[in-house]
Amino acid sequence: MAAEARKMVRREADRSMAGRSGGTMAGKAGGSAVRKRAADSYYGARRAKKTLKTKKTLSENTLRNREKANGIGKGYVFAIAVICCAILLSCIRYLQLQTELTAVKKQINRLETTYSQLKEDNDAYESQITSNVDLDAIKKVAIGRLGMKYPADEQIRTYETEGRSYVRQFQDVPGAK
Repeated sequence: MAAEARKMVRREADRSMAGRSGGTMAGKAGGSAVRKRAADSYYGARRAKKTLKTKKTLSENTLRNREKANGIGKGYVFAIAVICCAILLSCIRYLQLQTELTAVKKQINRLETTYSQLKEDNDAYESQITSNVDLDAIKKVAIGRLGMKYPADEQIRTYETEGRSYVRQFQDVPGAK
C-alpha cells in the first residue's frame, strides 16, 4: 500500500510540474524562464498523499459500514434458530397428525367393511329363517297340540285410542278367564 502511495505521489508531482512548465518536464529545454519553486512539488505531493489518504479512509469506512450492515448479531442468530426449531417441530407434529389421520381412516374403512359384511350375513340369516318358517305348520300345531282356538265374537272387544299412541294393559281384561 505504501509503495502505491509513493507511486501516486510521484505521478501527481510529475503532472503538476508538467502543467506549470508548458507541458514539458522541468529539466528539458523549451520551457518558461520562470524558476520552479521547490515547494510546488512538495505541496503537490502532499496534496496527492492527502487525496490518497482520504480515498483510503473512505474505502475503509465503507468496508466497516458494510461489515456492520452484513454482520449478524448473537440475538439475531438466536431468534432465527428459535424460529427454525419452531417450524421444524411444527412440521414434525403435522406429519404425526397426518399419519394418525391416515391410520384412523384405514381403521374406519376396515370397520365399515366389517359392518357391511355382518349386515349382509344378518340379512341372509333373517331371510333364511323367514323362508324356513311354515305358518300353516305352526297353526296346526297351535290348534291341534296346544288347544288354541279362534276367539268368539263376544270375546273380541274393540276400543279406540287417542292419536297415534299404543295401548298398555295395566289390569286384567274384564270377562277374560
